[in-house]
Amino acid sequence: MEMEIGERSSSESWSLVGGASAVLNLTGGSSIPVCYHPFFGSHDDLLLLEVDEKLLPDILHNRVIIRGQLDEEAVLCTPSSTYAMKFVGTSNSVFLIPPGEPKPQNSKLLPEDCEGNNLGVVESAASVLKVAPGSMELVQAAPRLDKLKILLNERPYSFQEDLGTDPKGTTGLYSWEDLVELVQASEGELRTGLRSLSAVEIDGYWRIIDGKSMDEVLNMILNNCVLYQCPLNAIGEDHIISVLEADGYSRTIVLHCLDTYGSKVENMGGCLWCLDERRVCLHVALRVLSGRKMKLENFMEKWVQSIPASMKADLKMLEGEVLFEKMGVETWLCAFSVSSLSSVPAERFAALFRERPKWEWKDLEPYIRDLKVPGLSAEALLIKYTRRSQPKADMEAIFSAR
Repeated sequence: MEMEIGERSSSESWSLVGGASAVLNLTGGSSIPVCYHPFFGSHDDLLLLEVDEKLLPDILHNRVIIRGQLDEEAVLCTPSSTYAMKFVGTSNSVFLIPPGEPKPQNSKLLPEDCEGNNLGVVESAASVLKVAPGSMELVQAAPRLDKLKILLNERPYSFQEDLGTDPKGTTGLYSWEDLVELVQASEGELRTGLRSLSAVEIDGYWRIIDGKSMDEVLNMILNNCVLYQCPLNAIGEDHIISVLEADGYSRTIVLHCLDTYGSKVENMGGCLWCLDERRVCLHVALRVLSGRKMKLENFMEKWVQSIPASMKADLKMLEGEVLFEKMGVETWLCAFSVSSLSSVPAERFAALFRERPKWEWKDLEPYIRDLKVPGLSAEALLIKYTRRSQPKADMEAIFSAR
């Protein structure tokens, strides 16, 4: 690498001498003097980061950011993934050597000692700026979305706000920028988390809708489908929005309800929505339970009566949302939602075993299938956090706390 320096003659050639370039250009069996840099020291603001090849493009193009509050362990986020950062010490001496200094290639311009001897060899020494005790290691980790759930639950949206009876202003509300700053997750993972919580952006703030308000809007949609003889798999978007807006419901909330309990169907005659049977029936089931225990027979009777006539109730719809318990000859059930559990495996399993000390696989599986830990399969999680027993070969395996 050659460069022209300052006011020197254009015919005077300069190059980088010593430093990192000298080390990089070493050939096998050769050596180079090592000395202290004039600014040698601890330099606590400098840390080495070990990076996998697949991460290099994001780092080199400034597409990464380190996130975390003062009371949190820092994570590094790319646009789509989250990485835990861990300092790994080393017993070897790792030298941090800065680039070399520009020097004239003409040896006559190199410094000489008092006897006129050229000191060029000294200029080729590698100057050590810092001895690094280790480096930061990146390990892909699950996004820390429990905090997102906590933040959004601070102040769920309710129709009382539209009536002007809520004087809280913006307290407890979070914009996209706020969530990016506070939640340790990549932007892609954050968007996925918002969707899994059925959050919606209202007036610039991301909100979850309280259960009572969502229930009210869904009932209005179902009732109007009956009134206008509209099939639940072909609800006209423009029509249902105009009807509900006339009743005082905002377009944003109506569309959010349709998206939560259905899916959009493109049609030549306009946009249609198809309500999802499982999502609607599950919503109704949780409303019937209302947080209490019920006998299975009583629950089924009320559930079937409450769902739309064109839909069919199936107990499989309740997986991960309702627990069944045999008490003598009777079966009872109660609401127990996987969405209420932590995404941290240790905390998730602790909560499950507090609820029930022993689990059959068919009951446990719906409550752990969403756990995503890079590098660990579901089987590995079971080995780590549970103890498996099987009294007889023809009996279901039982899982208890390890």
